[in-house]
Amino acid sequence: MSSAETTGQPTNPQPRRRLSRQDRHRQLLDVAWQIVRDEGTEALTLGRLSELAGVTKPVVYDHFETRPGLLAALYREFDARQTAVMDAALAASQPSLADRATVIATSYVDCVLLQGREIPGVIAALAGSPELERIKREYEAAFIEKCRIALSRFTGAGTIAAAGLWAMLGAAEALSYAAASGDITAVEAKNELFETIVAMVARSMGGGAHPDHLRNTAGLASR
Repeated sequence: MSSAETTGQPTNPQPRRRLSRQDRHRQLLDVAWQIVRDEGTEALTLGRLSELAGVTKPVVYDHFETRPGLLAALYREFDARQTAVMDAALAASQPSLADRATVIATSYVDCVLLQGREIPGVIAALAGSPELERIKREYEAAFIEKCRIALSRFTGAGTIAAAGLWAMLGAAEALSYAAASGDITAVEAKNELFETIVAMVARSMGGGAHPDHLRNTAGLASR
């Protein structure tokens, strides 16, 4: 059995090699995600990252300056990936409420599952700093605005209350993290989020529940 297996370390430190700044930044982010995945967010320090990436501490500090800066970089990367997936899916979807709700539910859950259990820890860590919390809120506001634009056309008034959109985001986070932790399946998370989105739009139409003809039309059970 290797020492990595007996000590629970994610991997042996990587040998030092000369990389371009862009490639080094990519390597450091990859190793940071690995640390969070294998050891937890609390273990992610600039010193630990330096050790496992096989570089000196000044190199790591040059890229991120502080631990909050590193956490912010990880969150920005996650958000950029989530945004790209959702934008592409929305562009390819049909202009119907069922399709748009399916895209939002599927892309959100899939992106969290793709990143794995580490993203909830990173997001939780963001709450420990006012600066990081502000960054998180900015990205959340951008996501909500994207959803508002995608869904408002299906309401009679052409608008959706902010409270409903924030409730949808809360449901998206909770369901995705439950799926990532294995408490529910990905299909269950997507289906429940789909129902939440459609019900939110229905309330904006003046009804108390979503129209019957939209039930079970998303085809999420097979995804």
